[in-house]
Amino acid sequence: MTVAITARGRDLDAELDAGFGRAPFFVVVDSESERFSVHDNRRNIDLVGRAGVSAAGDIVRLGVNALITERVGPRTFAVLKAGRVDVYVGASGHVADAWGQFRRGELERISAPTVQDHWTHVLDL
Repeated sequence: MTVAITARGRDLDAELDAGFGRAPFFVVVDSESERFSVHDNRRNIDLVGRAGVSAAGDIVRLGVNALITERVGPRTFAVLKAGRVDVYVGASGHVADAWGQFRRGELERISAPTVQDHWTHVLDL
């Protein structure tokens, strides 16, 4: 199983990033080997209205099975779900902490987006 963790830096000591689509990096851990790789997500940071969807496509293409983050909108969640990526929330600390929390079963797997789509708020005004 491979697990992606949203991060502000490029290693296990990096702080977690609560966002998904605009997190600068994804640290991807292989649960069998415990090796990790880093995937740069900075190209998606400035995308208006589709950063999460684009990043979700990247995660699916990487073959990730689980994602640890805090904020996932409806369109992004739909892409992840279609790609069979489970989303977990509730991590704290650094990437290594989140990995440990995941392995110990301390994180919550969600079945719905955690936030409304930005454009939903704009249209409601």
